[in-house]
Amino acid sequence: MKVLRLHQPHDLRFHDEPAPVPEAGEELVKMAAVSICGSDLHWFAEGGIGTARLTRPLVLGHEMAGMIVSGSREGERVAIDPAIPCGKCEFCREGNPNFCTALRFAGDGLTVDGGLQEYIRWPSKSIWPLPESISFGEAAVLEALGVGIHSIDLGHLRVGMSVGIFGCGPIGLMMVQLARLAGAAFIVATDRLPQRVEAARRFGAHLALQADDGREAGEILAATHHRGLDVTFEVAGDNAAVETAAATAKPGAKVVLVGIPPEDRTSFQASTVRRKGLTVKWVRRMKHVYPRAIRLVEEGLVDVHAIITHRFPFSQAQQAFEEAANRNGLKVILEFEE
Repeated sequence: MKVLRLHQPHDLRFHDEPAPVPEAGEELVKMAAVSICGSDLHWFAEGGIGTARLTRPLVLGHEMAGMIVSGSREGERVAIDPAIPCGKCEFCREGNPNFCTALRFAGDGLTVDGGLQEYIRWPSKSIWPLPESISFGEAAVLEALGVGIHSIDLGHLRVGMSVGIFGCGPIGLMMVQLARLAGAAFIVATDRLPQRVEAARRFGAHLALQADDGREAGEILAATHHRGLDVTFEVAGDNAAVETAAATAKPGAKVVLVGIPPEDRTSFQASTVRRKGLTVKWVRRMKHVYPRAIRLVEEGLVDVHAIITHRFPFSQAQQAFEEAANRNGLKVILEFEE
């Protein structure tokens, strides 16, 4: 089978390798679609993410969908949760598998290869059946939607709140939609890229602005009559967005940090956060959200189809990654031959 491995930054190579053989409790899945995530782009551009570095040729891809081709579930269309928690540690037992001390994660560079290969074996417990109404491409975006759902959960949104979403890549744009569903009365969205600002406006942001190193904070505060926002989400992986999220939050508000900074360091003005008594939360992937994500897409409550702007065949993976790195569109999908 064809397998795509990252050897060095920007150096993707196809390999011919044997197809995996599923063990007990696993399924063999023929891949149909893999979505390129922002964290994949960190690996592609920098050869690592945070403290994890490239130590071997790595198969990227953790937003994935396909069809089971073995066992009792053969022929089932599925979305794949990239996280494999142990189920036994303290955090798993507490209901927080995203903090699992033995967590394995697809394409994380350490132990588990991701979905950019024609077949993958994966634990049955981490595979979710898809309704026919959801395409494979849409299913590959469910993981990103799951991160958005978990982030909104951490913000404890209530009906009538004002919300700021700073960073309108695919996750941020889905969070704009989720905030509307949660009953937010006023949604602010910002991004450096004008096409993303326009997309945020289409998806329901009441005020969509081009980010300008925090200079937009004054306009945002003026729109709230200088009260500030009830909850703010930083989804850009950029310290300027973190500063804006803190500057525009009202006293006592929550600031939820979703983005992953390329320099592995987050900073903000301490006096702003201290004097306002802000609660700052970091997002660690997601937990227990796949069924909710599937229902939201199935019922048409979240539009993931419009997030997908570019589709490439698996054979053109290098071009797909370059396109995603250029950030000309929104979400880039790699599709496999049926």
